[in-house]
Amino acid sequence: MQIRSATPADAPAIWAIIGPTIRAGETYALDRDMTKSEALAYWFGPGKVVFVAEADGAILGTYYLRANQAGGGAHVANCGYMTAASATGRGVARAMAEHSLAEARDRGFRAMQFNFVVATNDRAIRLWQSLGFKIVGRLPGAFAHPAHGFVDALVMHRALDRVTDG
Repeated sequence: MQIRSATPADAPAIWAIIGPTIRAGETYALDRDMTKSEALAYWFGPGKVVFVAEADGAILGTYYLRANQAGGGAHVANCGYMTAASATGRGVARAMAEHSLAEARDRGFRAMQFNFVVATNDRAIRLWQSLGFKIVGRLPGAFAHPAHGFVDALVMHRALDRVTDG
């Protein structure tokens, strides 16, 4: 598997991944009715760098990297990740997560924080914890899950020093 910077030519394959994830409404606090152009504008939004994971010429996942906040919070990275449903269980999310940690460190970020991890997203939480992320906050009932009702959202964080890498 290769992870590389996304190009405009990747937009259809990225939409094929992010569209169904947004429509499902289970892991991202985004409008489930976003249009293709709105979703791609969000994913490629200002201040974000976008990457794709591919194997055998097929894009299997995508992530973006950005500063979590401006000004005094700009040293903390934030990312969003989505994997094609057909690639679940193939290590795509782990490869993108590991790549993002290295990429963030190389870009001078000192930490990475996820602001809103839906508490029912067990696979993601296990992955982040295996990579050294800690739950540093819980937002009770912050996410309206389409199947589970109001569920908590977690704030997860880790430093980007080489000693804590998993």
